[in-house]
Amino acid sequence: MRTPLSSPADTGTVVTRPVAPRSAARRPRFTGRAAVLVLVLAVLTVSYASSLRAYLQQRSHIGELKATIAEREANIDDLEREKKRWDDPAYVKAQARARFGYLMPGESGFEVIGPDGKPLEAQASLNDPSEVIKTVPKAWWSAAWESMELAGNPPPPEEQPADLIDGTQQ
Repeated sequence: MRTPLSSPADTGTVVTRPVAPRSAARRPRFTGRAAVLVLVLAVLTVSYASSLRAYLQQRSHIGELKATIAEREANIDDLEREKKRWDDPAYVKAQARARFGYLMPGESGFEVIGPDGKPLEAQASLNDPSEVIKTVPKAWWSAAWESMELAGNPPPPEEQPADLIDGTQQ
């Protein structure tokens, strides 16, 4: 089927152009090239995702290793500090007294024996001042006010167990 074309300069001649019939088959939207492109993009996405997962796992592993290294370095510092303490003769004497019960010449030693006949271990130990529970002192007037409030609104009496009231078991 042809459609006539007319140009403004040439009014007498008719030129026809081929027109595709409407019933002809259209090209499909999803071609073989598009399928290959989608397949390549999917493969790239999967490979990048697995690489990203491996990267993130390695980063977390490196973080754990850095934390372990820092912990061990702190432990080494503590041990070096302890080693330096042993260079002090006063510390060595104190450790000999505490661990082995050594005495200096002229001193008398005592050992406390418990009811079972075995020596008692020393119960007293010094605490770090930062670990002591600090209590904030309460003002005297707040304690007095709480006492007045309690007197005005006493708590309900608690129920006594039956064996304490009359002395029998029920």
